[in-house]
Amino acid sequence: MICEVITLPGLWNSGPQHWQTLWERRHAGFRRIQHRDWNHPQLEEWMAELDGAIAASRGTPILAAHSLSCALVAHWAQSAPHLKIAGAFLVAPSDTEAPNYPKEAVGFAPMPMQKLPFPSIVVASANDEYVSIERARAFAQAWGSKLVEIGDAGHINGASGYGDWPEGERMLLDFCDQLRA
Repeated sequence: MICEVITLPGLWNSGPQHWQTLWERRHAGFRRIQHRDWNHPQLEEWMAELDGAIAASRGTPILAAHSLSCALVAHWAQSAPHLKIAGAFLVAPSDTEAPNYPKEAVGFAPMPMQKLPFPSIVVASANDEYVSIERARAFAQAWGSKLVEIGDAGHINGASGYGDWPEGERMLLDFCDQLRA
């Protein structure tokens, strides 16, 4: 096992052709968080479920979050968690304050804009329907994250052509190596 990774899909979960799902199949150390309700998430419930997933880890995991779960990680970090993670790989952070953001997500706005207490990378697209590149840059700067812009990549999911996404997998594995060094 290269590193222990907890994958955190966003609103509606990640389907069978999503990079998170494909990477979980390929890496024994990757496991998905389990939420009671993927379609009508409530921040407090998701934070408690994240605590449970981290507590069940064998070591100090890395979080690989997509979409709404990037906001989850930022909120969780501000809650003064007693649990530790090695870092966070935050892909396509959704702007929960945007007027067009789906209303099913309860409690995720406003977006936390405080520095994260662990190393992090934000991967952003120039044409993501759930966040402008300017807001993604602002999130990365506020969180103290390394920002990686990958051009016109939509929401960086299977529907955008990022199913297996080997470049992202390499970024995450390199991040794991850096955190272990």
